[in-house]
Amino acid sequence: MPGAVIVVGGRGRILYRKAFGLAAIEPRRLPMRPDAVFDLASLTKVVATTTAIMQLCETGALQLDEPVAHYWPEFGAAGKAAITIRQLLTHTSGLRPDIDAAARWSGAQGALAWIAADHPVVRPGSGFLYSDLNFIVLGELVQRASGEPLDVYAKEHIFAPLGMSDTTFHPAPAERARIVPTDRQDGVLRWGEVQDPTAHRMGGVAGHAGLFASADDLAKFASVLLDGGATANVRILRPETVAEMTHRTTLPGGMQRALGWDIASPYAAGMDAVLGPDGFGHTGYTGTLLWLDPDRDVFLVVLTSRLHPDDRGDAKPIRARVAHAVAAMLQAKS
Repeated sequence: MPGAVIVVGGRGRILYRKAFGLAAIEPRRLPMRPDAVFDLASLTKVVATTTAIMQLCETGALQLDEPVAHYWPEFGAAGKAAITIRQLLTHTSGLRPDIDAAARWSGAQGALAWIAADHPVVRPGSGFLYSDLNFIVLGELVQRASGEPLDVYAKEHIFAPLGMSDTTFHPAPAERARIVPTDRQDGVLRWGEVQDPTAHRMGGVAGHAGLFASADDLAKFASVLLDGGATANVRILRPETVAEMTHRTTLPGGMQRALGWDIASPYAAGMDAVLGPDGFGHTGYTGTLLWLDPDRDVFLVVLTSRLHPDDRGDAKPIRARVAHAVAAMLQAKS
């Protein structure tokens, strides 16, 4: 991989912050900087979408165990009438992982119409099947419950209150010097535009991908979760909501997840074994990681662009080695 930014911290404090290597190799070599902005990929699911859903549950605008079709009637077609919001958050809805690559559609409304007409590929509630469609649907529910598109809602209710000024679905062209590019698709380097093909086709805003942020902003977000959903000046979630959202649940088939957040699935990269059994986090396809250990009051942010420039990088080794280093530090201090 060309480079990385790593931040380790806890509630209201930073223990380690450093940039390594290069931000870009093509079209020219650029050094990595600590305030670099990355395509977060599936961290979008937890930073933006899950947080928004839980906020709307707090207000009563949504109910976790209510069928999705209660809020979006068209979704209930083709055997989906009983699928609940909780099943979307835990990836037990039975929806397929992504929209069929051969399907013909365009824009966000085209994606939603395709999902509404599709059928589950496994019986809802029968087990874990990781699906971007779950979070595309959740992003639509945010708009239906709040009256605001996901990007607008998240900025107003999550990012701006926490001072996450680098976090957005559409980075400004003026920020290009800080943005880390990803891969080439159709011969064009994705630089400041979301790498995920479905999110890109939807216009850059989706519940499963599309968010850009710096490690510093993710540190702010993680610190707030470790502190029960609040800073000294603002609260984004109640303590009991954070506890419910991050509670370890064993799903049918034995997979362990929380609401939106990962615990010990194959996507967790063994983080639970390193940073504590009560930890939670998520990874992203572009090479991103956010993991929190509330018992030891520590979070870890590892941001890479493993797909740059040739879609051949692997972020798993650096995630594991950094996590083991953090665990060793904590052990030495205990």
